[in-house]
Amino acid sequence: MTTQVPVAEGVFTWPSDDPRLIASERDGVLSFPAEPGAPERLLGNRGTLWSFTTQQFRPPSPPYDGNDTSEAFVPYALGYIELPGELLVQARLTQSDPAKLRIGQPMEMVVVPYTVRADGTEVLTYAFAPADTTGGETE
Repeated sequence: MTTQVPVAEGVFTWPSDDPRLIASERDGVLSFPAEPGAPERLLGNRGTLWSFTTQQFRPPSPPYDGNDTSEAFVPYALGYIELPGELLVQARLTQSDPAKLRIGQPMEMVVVPYTVRADGTEVLTYAFAPADTTGGETE
């Protein structure tokens, strides 16, 4: 059995059938990631794509700590997701083809593999996936 761990503690609920990002709220202002010592609040897990771009080359290490090489790097998309009535969240997108993304597109938070450590531990992170309006995830 593969051991799985979140990329960082306190960023998202995990394990969970309904994963949520963990923010903090102080004086009516939300912050993500949560500020240490501030009251925590779970964010909604559905929003709309506000803006996006694609990462076409392997980022420098550090801070990037993926276990791929420049030759094996797979491009990915990054976007800002507007969570209604809450805030904008920057996140990886599960869809990396810009032709399949559009501003205003419904998105849903998911937990996805990020990397595998040398000891075989699978590191998980949050991402947003295109979602249909009936609540089911789409490609």
